[in-house]
Amino acid sequence: MVDGSGRRPTLSVIVPAFNEERALPVLLASIEEAMVPLVDEGERVELIVVDNASTDQTAAVAANGGARVVYEATKNLARVRNAGARATSAPVLMWLDADTPLPSAALRAVSEAISDPRCVGGAFDAIHRARRRLVRAYLRLWRVVGRVTRMAQGAAQFARREAFEAIGGYDERLFMGEDVDFWWRLRRHARRTGGDVAFITEPPVMPSPRRFDQWPLWRTLVFTNPLLIPWLQRSSRAWAGWYVEPPR
Repeated sequence: MVDGSGRRPTLSVIVPAFNEERALPVLLASIEEAMVPLVDEGERVELIVVDNASTDQTAAVAANGGARVVYEATKNLARVRNAGARATSAPVLMWLDADTPLPSAALRAVSEAISDPRCVGGAFDAIHRARRRLVRAYLRLWRVVGRVTRMAQGAAQFARREAFEAIGGYDERLFMGEDVDFWWRLRRHARRTGGDVAFITEPPVMPSPRRFDQWPLWRTLVFTNPLLIPWLQRSSRAWAGWYVEPPR
């Protein structure tokens, strides 16, 4: 995709969004602020919101906020992520959850990481700040486990286009955990090609705790448990509830 000036975007930020009219204004404002250092240096950053068959004003809010809106009706987050990648020709792709505002230094961190020719992609450390103490402790535990095992979730991930295409993008057979699967395959690709991945801890991203604040404890333990997800991640029925009554 080339804009009216003939300039191709150097980075595309891709936001999957299902009924996110309330979250998008904050997110879009944070992305715009994070773009400033790169734009000042002559880079073109493109923002794409993939409307996943929303029934609210997600598409209108995204367009009014300066994003290019593309559509993917299938309730499969891997397919939504891939649809965003297909909509752009940018050499660097970043996927960002709609409820995860970007720190102002985040895109600069991506640019610096990817300036290393060995870096094929990366992810940001994510800090969850749920209201309930038990949930906070549970999420901190899995964050520690993730750091030890070098597992990165998809609140904010990025990759060079050639690496994304080499590994086949996000696995559309998966209905949950597609982000961790993508990260592990990206790491294997890096090892095979003599490259590396970047895990950015500063700045971290802070996803909204809205699901964990509203869900009953049992649902949080089931829907976020890395030991359970692999057994159910290919079942569309098991994860259908993820799209029912999105949290506010």
